[in-house]
Amino acid sequence: MRPGMLSLAELHAAVRDGSLDTVIVAMTDMQGRLQGKRCSAEFFLDNVVQHAVEGCNYLLAVDVEMTPVSGFAMSSWDTGYGDFVLQPDLSTLRRAPWHPGTALVVCDLERVGGGPVPPSPRQVLRRQLDRLAERGLEAFVGTELEFMIFDESYETAWRAGYHGMTPANQYNVDYSILGTSRVEPLLRRIRNDMAGAGLYVESAKGECNPGQHEIAFRYDKALATCDNHSIYKTGAKEIAAQEGKSITFMAKYNEREGNSCHIHLSLRSLTGAAVLAGDGPHGYTPLMSQIIAGQLACLRELTYFLAPNINSYKRFADDSFAPTAVAWGIDNRTCALRVVGQGDSLRVENRVPGGDVNPYLAVAALIAAALHGIDNALPLEDPFEGNAYKSDRARVPRTLRDAAELLAQSEVARTAFGNDVVDHYLNAARVELAAFETAVTDWERKRGFERL
Repeated sequence: MRPGMLSLAELHAAVRDGSLDTVIVAMTDMQGRLQGKRCSAEFFLDNVVQHAVEGCNYLLAVDVEMTPVSGFAMSSWDTGYGDFVLQPDLSTLRRAPWHPGTALVVCDLERVGGGPVPPSPRQVLRRQLDRLAERGLEAFVGTELEFMIFDESYETAWRAGYHGMTPANQYNVDYSILGTSRVEPLLRRIRNDMAGAGLYVESAKGECNPGQHEIAFRYDKALATCDNHSIYKTGAKEIAAQEGKSITFMAKYNEREGNSCHIHLSLRSLTGAAVLAGDGPHGYTPLMSQIIAGQLACLRELTYFLAPNINSYKRFADDSFAPTAVAWGIDNRTCALRVVGQGDSLRVENRVPGGDVNPYLAVAALIAAALHGIDNALPLEDPFEGNAYKSDRARVPRTLRDAAELLAQSEVARTAFGNDVVDHYLNAARVELAAFETAVTDWERKRGFERL
């Protein structure tokens, strides 16, 4: 067990000695955010461990502003907005060092009468992991999550309408040791507090956009990586707020480089044996070739799970390091799929997701695509060489509407996830589109106030 993770016995001891008094009981919503309750540690041990807690089922039927919206089968005014059960997964119990005296546990959702809640992001991923296990395989995943740091607090940014904000760096600090030193106190605190919560920190580096940075964590089993991703994203925002700063993970903050979340996927046998490197073309096994082929075949129709918001699609621009072409290449950053590593480290990097992605849904989509390639023994085309931005390959969907229409028609998605899950997230896409189409933007006012 990594430092920072807690057993029940350790939690009991910490409560007795007074070092822990609060347990955050959290689930992950459609937007990938942690939602839940803060329980007294005593109540958690006496009641929640045995009986769980309940929360309103609108948590999987709201938009990003927590507005109840129509069209969801599982939750509505007509059904009375009842509860579902937050069942703690005690293997995720850990300290949350950025909050004094606090631990945190991630929950699975269950219906009050028993049974899972299929559209729950954690359950969507679990279903794909079960499908992998039926074939004797297990997924390992790493996520690379970029963000931008601003000198203003979240409250100041809100009051200013997010205008005139000051990035923590004034120029491109990609790989710059000098440039990253300016914000190292904040980055170091985030790294150390995440390590104190059981995450395995690898490194931190600057990125291209002023104030843009990335902290990388070691790969892990898919479910653990997604849990850690959500905890890190929430914790990093909370730590920044405590330091009087703000950070954003939105996919495209301005017209420069967006915030990516490249996802690395590899598979092993259930005994832990590597199964991707072999003596086939490019040093791959047939399984590795089928995984890449499945990713290519399904990328467009599953893009919604990789890019779930209006803003996500503004990141897909030529010559931006965000992909536009549905192509794969060997260590080629102009392709949507980049294959990297050798031997046991061989893996596929999907470069489509942005920093706004829900990791559970994205990883579930990558696994579903891989399984489509494996089950149908799809042949793999030759790797793309050169600049894929200038190629004639099929393109990544450019709008949320296009991605939603492709998802609606996807037999792969409906087979892998079930109609209830696909229809749930199609409704979420419709809600997002409707909200945007009724909004009047600064861009419209600037162009039309005087001149139209």
